[in-house]
Amino acid sequence: MLQNVKIRDKKELVKYNLCVNIFKRFNFKVEDVIPVRKVFILITDQGNKILKKINYDIDELEFIYAGIKYIRNNGFDRVFEYTLTKDNKIYTICNKDLYCVMDLIEGRESEYSNPIDIAIASQGLGELHKACEGFRYNGKTRCVYGNTIDSFKRKLYEMELFKNIASLSEKKSEFDDIFLDNVDYYKDKIKDSINILEKSSFYKLCSQEDKKILCHHDLAHHNILIKEDKSYFVDFDYCIIDLKVHDLCNFINKAEKKSAYDIEFTNTIIENYCMYNELNKKELEVLYGMLTFPQDFYTISKQYYTRTKEWEYKVFLQRLIKKNEFKEDKEEFLKKFKDNI
Repeated sequence: MLQNVKIRDKKELVKYNLCVNIFKRFNFKVEDVIPVRKVFILITDQGNKILKKINYDIDELEFIYAGIKYIRNNGFDRVFEYTLTKDNKIYTICNKDLYCVMDLIEGRESEYSNPIDIAIASQGLGELHKACEGFRYNGKTRCVYGNTIDSFKRKLYEMELFKNIASLSEKKSEFDDIFLDNVDYYKDKIKDSINILEKSSFYKLCSQEDKKILCHHDLAHHNILIKEDKSYFVDFDYCIIDLKVHDLCNFINKAEKKSAYDIEFTNTIIENYCMYNELNKKELEVLYGMLTFPQDFYTISKQYYTRTKEWEYKVFLQRLIKKNEFKEDKEEFLKKFKDNI
């Protein structure tokens, strides 16, 4: 069953306990089970569905469920929907593991190298964000607005720690050498990002209720599906309450890597987003500060020096080389973005 699944996804799929008892707790009959990425597609007599093993706690799952209900109640139905169990729960537990089932959205994954897909996804994101306005949840669950500057300062400190680890290594790898050759440049970019945000209206925006929304927070191309020239949004596992420009920054960072940081892609994103939503100059200035942060270099460095990913060494090295090769392109991109504000 798993022979055509990527190795990194297979490691997650083998953790599933596909016992018949799970399926008996729902009002459908399973006819076939197909592995896709880190989930299983269920072919049932009630339509195709997705079985997903949840790697966070029930409180967070209920936060996501509340967010999805809020979005749908606000008239945006191009998001997934949970399938409830026979006793009307959004999850079931098997051998201490948490599972949920969702209706499958039939559509193709968006392609970020395609300007048409970028435009469709951006329009949909504007609509989604409108439906996300005003969502609040009891307590501080995933409520992170106002934390960005402190987060960037912490990450700057982490980069210095990674630098010390690499410097003290007696047998430096090629990864260490490339990292050490570039780390000071990227530390300066983090400082620039912090400085831009501190001089911007960041904290004022965080105090305005209409600027804080439920952000998707993982706008990878496979989480935006295209169907009949409309975009559909899936996998809200990482959703948070924050400024909407946080989500836009996430989307732009993922899309721009496919175009070697062509400013026209970002212009397309913002123009199409603003067909259904709005961005003022203060928000664009904050977005500029967020985009200045070297997310790719920071992420691969942390993954390597803290070993949070079980990748082979050559995978880390290849990713570092690839992420670092866009340095000049992004520098030019940021200059043009600033000029456009």
